[in-house]
Amino acid sequence: MQQHKNRFRTDFLQIGRGFLMGGADVVPGVSGGTVALILGIYQRLVRAISSVDMKLLAMIRQGDLAAAGRYVDLRFLVTLGCGILCGAIGLARVMRYLLNHHFGETWSIFFGLILASSILVARLVQPWRFVTVVAACVGAGFAFWLVGQMPQLAPSGYGYLWLCGVIGISAMILPGISGSFILVLMGKYADVIGAVSQLTDGTADPSTFLTLGVFATGCVVGLLAFSKVLRWLLAHYEPATLAVLCGFLVGSLRKIWPFKEDKTSEFLEVYGLPPERVAAIRANPELVAEHIKVTRRIYVNVWPEHFDAQVATYLALAVGAMVLVFVLHWLAFARRSSRAEPS
Repeated sequence: MQQHKNRFRTDFLQIGRGFLMGGADVVPGVSGGTVALILGIYQRLVRAISSVDMKLLAMIRQGDLAAAGRYVDLRFLVTLGCGILCGAIGLARVMRYLLNHHFGETWSIFFGLILASSILVARLVQPWRFVTVVAACVGAGFAFWLVGQMPQLAPSGYGYLWLCGVIGISAMILPGISGSFILVLMGKYADVIGAVSQLTDGTADPSTFLTLGVFATGCVVGLLAFSKVLRWLLAHYEPATLAVLCGFLVGSLRKIWPFKEDKTSEFLEVYGLPPERVAAIRANPELVAEHIKVTRRIYVNVWPEHFDAQVATYLALAVGAMVLVFVLHWLAFARRSSRAEPS
C-alpha cells in the first residue's frame, strides 16, 4: 500500500513538473528545457528521450513491452507529457492575459526566476575550472547573440521547413532558448502556427497536412538526434556541458529584459501579411495591436531613462521572484536532508 502511495505521489509530482514546463513553453523567450533544468529533471528527460533507439525497437519486436517501458522510462515520459499538455492548454490563456495587460511585470518576474535559477545551476558545475568558465562564457555569448537577432524572410520549399523543425525542436530542449523564437527568426513561425490554426478550426486542406507532416518529421528527427548528442555530452563532459547550459540561461536574459520598445512595424513581412495590410499598418502603427498578438511582436531592449514607480515595481517583482526560487530550493534541500538522516 505504501509503495502504491509513493508511486502515485511521484506521478502527481511529475505531472506538476510537466504542467510548469508546458506553461513555460507558451511564453515567448522561455523554454520548457529551462524549467526542466530548474526542477532537476533535465538529465533524466534527455536520457529518456535518447533511449528511443534500435535496442528499444528490438524489445518491442520481441514482445517484451514491460522491459521496453522501463528502458525508455515510459512512466516518467507519460506523466511528464500529460503535465506539459495540460500546462500548455491551461496556462495559455493566463499567460496571454498577463502579457497583454501586464507585459513588463510578467517579464520582470521571469527575469528574476531565470537569473536565480542560473545561479543555482552554476552551483551544480563541479569543479569550476578554466575550461568550464570558458564554456559558460561561450554559452552565454551565443545565447545573448541569438536572442538579439531580428527575423528574416524565409526561403520557400519543404526542405527548409523540415530543417526548421529539426532546429526548432532542438532549441526547445535547450535551457534558455525558445523553440518558437527560433521559428520566428527562421521566418516560419507564421506558416506553422497558421497550419495549426487551420487544423483546429476545420479549414485544413491537403497542403496544411503536408506542411504539418514535414515539420513534425523534422521535429522527430531533431529531438531524437539532438537528445542523443546531449546525453553523450552529459555523460562524458558533464561539468562543461552544465556550464554551457548555465551560460544559455544567463545569455537568454537579454530576451526577457522587461524594458522594451515595440519594433513590430519594421518587420511586418515576416508575419505573412498581405502587402496592402503591411502598407496600412506602416502608415498607422497603432493598427499593429489589431493584427499581431503581443506574444508575436518584435521588441528591442531599452534602458529606463529615470528611476520611477514603474522601475521600482519591476525591480521589486524581479527580486521577489529570485527570493522565491532560493526559498523553494532551500526547502527542497532541507526536506532531502531530513529524509537522509537516520531515524
